[in-house]
Amino acid sequence: KKGQFLAPEDAGFVLEKLFSFGSKQVLLTERGTCFGYRDLVVDMRGILSMRSLGVPIVFDVTHSLQRPGGEQTSGDRASAATLARAAVAAGSDVLFIETHETPESALSDAATMLPLSLLKTFVEDLLPIREAFLKCSLR
Repeated sequence: KKGQFLAPEDAGFVLEKLFSFGSKQVLLTERGTCFGYRDLVVDMRGILSMRSLGVPIVFDVTHSLQRPGGEQTSGDRASAATLARAAVAAGSDVLFIETHETPESALSDAATMLPLSLLKTFVEDLLPIREAFLKCSLR
């Protein structure tokens, strides 16, 4: 995972270190950047920057929605579909999505988990965007 303090273009230094120790199969995960004291912001240009590094890019949908806090982390589950669509359109190869049958009762990350009952539709809605991205010559 790209550190939330790290510029996307600087993730290449992390990859160099991994490759120098013999790692061959590496995925690079975007999960937002710290903005202020209690918020994360995802700049989709980062996916484009990281794609140029030559490894598959994962977009961590649910952790990108977190609002770090003292005793408990809150979040913005309502923005999950919007960020996922943007990430797929920007060229993310993989989505990481935490789900739970009843997110409100999850032991961690309850505020950002996607209800399991919505997962199939959530993913199906993204497939046409992925297909359009793959057909686009400007990627």
